[in-house]
Amino acid sequence: MKAGSFAHARRETASGFTLVELMIAVVIVALLASIALPSFMDSIRKSRRSEAFAALSAVQQAQERWRGNHGSYAGNGQLTASPGAAPPGLGQLATTKSGYYGIAIADESATGYTVTASAKDGTSQASDTACRQLGVRMAGGNLSYAGGSGDLAYSPTHPCWAK
Repeated sequence: MKAGSFAHARRETASGFTLVELMIAVVIVALLASIALPSFMDSIRKSRRSEAFAALSAVQQAQERWRGNHGSYAGNGQLTASPGAAPPGLGQLATTKSGYYGIAIADESATGYTVTASAKDGTSQASDTACRQLGVRMAGGNLSYAGGSGDLAYSPTHPCWAK
């Protein structure tokens, strides 16, 4: 066997990737990641909204207990005070457990209140432009819901609250 034919046979049996093939694979992976990552982050933000829903629900329940004992709903000053403290309060947190949302009560009266969960700046929820703020309004015994990034428009149903 000639030395030249041995080297030629060896080149034919060698396997592996060329640099061009490797770069094509890297480009394909980068393209797939650029498409999938925003969708993934939207799913994460949507799942984190459940924390705001739970906090708003807890405030609603505490408000009904408060109104049963006091004849009107509690204001933002009574949000974090513990029920046994003087003056007593709702005993709720001003932020959600993971700190993605801040909770506030407004427009409290004998017949209603508004409670909002606003995404905290510096968290991933701040980029949730469709539902950066979530709100619940009790007015005359009727609940309405809102969500958005600016002034909230309350209605009996809202897309941010879709189950």
